[in-house]
Amino acid sequence: MSELPPVISTNRFRLPLVSREEAAAALAGSRAPDWHEDYPRSDDLDAFSMIKGDSTWGPRHIVRVVDGLVIGSVGFYGPPAPHDDGVLEVEIGYGLVEYARGHGVATEVVSGLVAALDAVDVRVRARTEPSNAPSLRVLAKCGFTVLRGPDEDGNLVVSRG
Repeated sequence: MSELPPVISTNRFRLPLVSREEAAAALAGSRAPDWHEDYPRSDDLDAFSMIKGDSTWGPRHIVRVVDGLVIGSVGFYGPPAPHDDGVLEVEIGYGLVEYARGHGVATEVVSGLVAALDAVDVRVRARTEPSNAPSLRVLAKCGFTVLRGPDEDGNLVVSRG
């Protein structure tokens, strides 16, 4: 299976992998000086807790190129696996500190990851609460058009193509 680059870049953001050391320090309550005061959020810490080894299929920081400030995380819930139709697929998750929301960050970052996935022929899916209109807009803008219905928790599951 192909790996993704350790750092994926968009126009305004760098998406470096969260290292095991960074994850362990954050889970122990430490913060890096270049992290926004509200980062990591509880969802970020949940993602960090899933890091078990070196893989490009884990969580990534969302880093503003202009000043190096980390404002959220984006990544995958593990490496790609064959879906029911045999196509390799991975699930994406993302989140931003409140300060960064509403400025097109999530759309740009998810689009950057989608492009990286397209380059290695991996399909992507996402889950979101039906009431989360901003996330639904991000996913629609990024080409998530296949509605698979609700999961066991009532979240909508959508995929690209």
